[in-house]
Amino acid sequence: MIPRVLAVFVLIILAFRGISLYVEDLWFISVGYRSVYWIRIAIQAGAFLAFATATAAALFVLLRAVIPKASDSRRLVEIGGETIEIPGTHVLKRIAALASLGLGLMFGLAYSADWTRYALFLNRPAASGTVDPILGRDLTHYLFVLPVYDALGAWLLAISIIVLIGGVLMAPMDAAQRFRGVSLGLALVLAALAVQANLARFHRLYQDHALFSGVNYTDDNAILPGLSIVMLALALGALWSAWNLRACRIRNLAVAAGMPALVYLLVLAAYPAYVTNFIVRPNELGRESEYIAHNIRETRRAFGLDDVEELDFNPVETLEGFDQASHAQTLDNVRLWDWRALQATLQQVQEIRDYYDFADIDVDRYVIDGRKQSMMLATRELNLDRVPIAENAWVAERLIYTHGYGVTMNPVNQFTEEGLPELILYDMPVVSASDSVRVERPEIYFGELTDWHVYVNTNREEFDYPEGGGDAYSTYEGEGGIRVGSILRRILLAYETGELWTLPFANDVTPNSQLLMRRNIRERTRTIAPFLLYDDDAYMVVGDDGALYWMIDAFTASDRHPYSRPINVGGRGINYIRNSVKVVVNAYDGTTRFYVFEPDDPVIQAYRNVFPDLFADADAMPANLRPHTRYPELLFQIQALIYATYHVDDPQVFYNRADLWTVAQQSRSQAGADQIEPYFVLLRFPGEEEVEFVSILPFTPANRNNLIGWMAARSDGDAYGRLRAYTFPESRLIEGPLQIEARIDQDPELSSQLSLWNQQGSTVLRGNLLVIPIDDTLLFVSPIYLQAERSPMPELRIVVLATEDRMTYGASFEEALGRLLDGQGATPSPSPLESTVTDAAPDIELPADGNREALIAQAAQALEDYQQLTAEGRLAEAGRRLEALRDALDALRR
Repeated sequence: MIPRVLAVFVLIILAFRGISLYVEDLWFISVGYRSVYWIRIAIQAGAFLAFATATAAALFVLLRAVIPKASDSRRLVEIGGETIEIPGTHVLKRIAALASLGLGLMFGLAYSADWTRYALFLNRPAASGTVDPILGRDLTHYLFVLPVYDALGAWLLAISIIVLIGGVLMAPMDAAQRFRGVSLGLALVLAALAVQANLARFHRLYQDHALFSGVNYTDDNAILPGLSIVMLALALGALWSAWNLRACRIRNLAVAAGMPALVYLLVLAAYPAYVTNFIVRPNELGRESEYIAHNIRETRRAFGLDDVEELDFNPVETLEGFDQASHAQTLDNVRLWDWRALQATLQQVQEIRDYYDFADIDVDRYVIDGRKQSMMLATRELNLDRVPIAENAWVAERLIYTHGYGVTMNPVNQFTEEGLPELILYDMPVVSASDSVRVERPEIYFGELTDWHVYVNTNREEFDYPEGGGDAYSTYEGEGGIRVGSILRRILLAYETGELWTLPFANDVTPNSQLLMRRNIRERTRTIAPFLLYDDDAYMVVGDDGALYWMIDAFTASDRHPYSRPINVGGRGINYIRNSVKVVVNAYDGTTRFYVFEPDDPVIQAYRNVFPDLFADADAMPANLRPHTRYPELLFQIQALIYATYHVDDPQVFYNRADLWTVAQQSRSQAGADQIEPYFVLLRFPGEEEVEFVSILPFTPANRNNLIGWMAARSDGDAYGRLRAYTFPESRLIEGPLQIEARIDQDPELSSQLSLWNQQGSTVLRGNLLVIPIDDTLLFVSPIYLQAERSPMPELRIVVLATEDRMTYGASFEEALGRLLDGQGATPSPSPLESTVTDAAPDIELPADGNREALIAQAAQALEDYQQLTAEGRLAEAGRRLEALRDALDALRR
């Protein structure tokens, strides 16, 4: 009875699993990667069968071997004063068989989950030519071969331990045969430990130490030879224990286990401690220099820093002779819009309805009216949580509210007279202020907020966008999605989506309707290629064809590169990374393509061998999208963190920590300072002619605030992917962002104005402080916004510009730059702050007779009006009342 019930239970599980496999197959067909899905299934199935069969067979034989050859009848054995009834041999063998089968299934499931290591091993490329300096193994050995050896070694050890446990449990029945089962189990465990000792030699190549990673002097001269000796001792112990199967002497077990333990204590504990304390420490630098050099070289290679173009940069202290015209394109593209301020503004002026949301702001370059310009894009996505659904929620969520609509685009530094962004793309339907860019497919079915599945091509029209007194509706015209089809397929889809009580009875969903699943672009790409590491900062691209595309950077990574320093990325420790893949997702129909941009990366070479239909060459990327590829921010941040320590070549400097850098910091609020994030700018490198779109990060010495250098990641043309680092002279003190901010705070007029604005009713917001190298000059740019308490839209009020010897500010970048080039200092007169308010005369009249009480009353009224107007966001009128307050106070002083 029990076997039948168990069989029925297993069949039910397999049936439900079969439904999931079927729907997954339909989805992968819809995205064009069916072969990818079934290759993965085949590899997982192969790994499951291999490990399940090997485990079951090995345990079946070995567990039967540890069962004593005794009578089949039950026996009573006295242990510790208690009498225990032990089953007969035939019963034990049945139990062993069932245990072998159960453990085989468990091992098969566990090891099949790690299918990528076996796939990479079987499809690994030829040797890379990069050989480790200690054991002489190629990089491919560590990336592809060693992980499989580790898995097999762990499997062998687990099997051996299970057999040893079985032998110990059988010991009460085995006394007459001198613990033959224990001898067999111990021999297997010692042999498995010998394998582990051999593999541990390779693990030392990426072992992390306090000072550096990889083999150090003690490892090379004590631990590596010691592991070989221990491996030999373990092998001898295994042979001794195996011989005890014939000798049947209990003391041989103690010798077999004790000899390797004693050798371990001598060669892997005592001797390495002696080498460390009496040979290395008295002359640590001299002993470790060779190994530090290995670590520096391999860490830079593993993180793509071995080809950094390193140059000196000695900025001039003054702007005398600065040619503004030759740098017009850079100056015209200085980013004044902080993405946070822009996001808050767009949410007020371009969301149109509460159920739209701008999840992120992206920076990219576009050719607008014949000129390359830095632009900021925001995608207007539908936020289902905000949709007002009164009734029939399933129809509304699945059939009507299916997509977002359009994007906004604005130059990084242009404002309207009202302080709003000067939009190039805006509104619904999308309006373009330039013939250079257009959006013809504004619907966004696939995005960053589209976390729910929908049905399209139904009998219900889909909400498109609000207009006038009603709403505009549309119907999906794309090819993506799973066709609902027959009633049987409809039921299977309903089970998989959890809609058994709605979808089968939905008359609006026809057989030709399409199910759009996994519309979140992150989930979509990770489902297709889960073995890649993805940058969370996907960005929108407006193609020349009028379509909208998401571009996502994907990486190959490993934690097994010899001699490379590990770093934590998203909770995962890695010591090797490459931006090997760019993923493009069509926002309308979900078409997803993977383009290889690092064809020399051995990891992506192996994955291309595994999935030949998944990846395409970079040259296959559409020509209208290739100019919008950017150097990934995540990779640049990782490389900057590594380069801050590994920019040095001298082991002595590295050992002494005499030249440690850190990414520069800036202060946004009273809460403290944060590291500056990479920022994209259009600039011309010193001594070059072409303007490039690059990402920049400045560095300061560790625990100091002055600048020491800056790094740029290039994104245009043939220079894509190259890094350039500029180092400042150590003999000069060049102020960093925090010091520039201190100069702002210490300026009497500017500081007092910011303090006044930051009182009740308004908040001063500081945007990104940008450090922009322009030829042989460093220009610091700090936009400052004012946000009223009752108005969520920040308004740009001041732009601060600074060089080493000068600081000025104005109501606009042009005004501040003009003052800077005119030689006006940090406290110019007349104050540019006056230009942030209206030029109209104050709207109060001062008493002609200079009556003191009347003046005090006027000043008090002006201050009250100013606070009220600021709280309401009426900043222009508040400026007039502030001017009135100032005039009243001046009259009182007189």
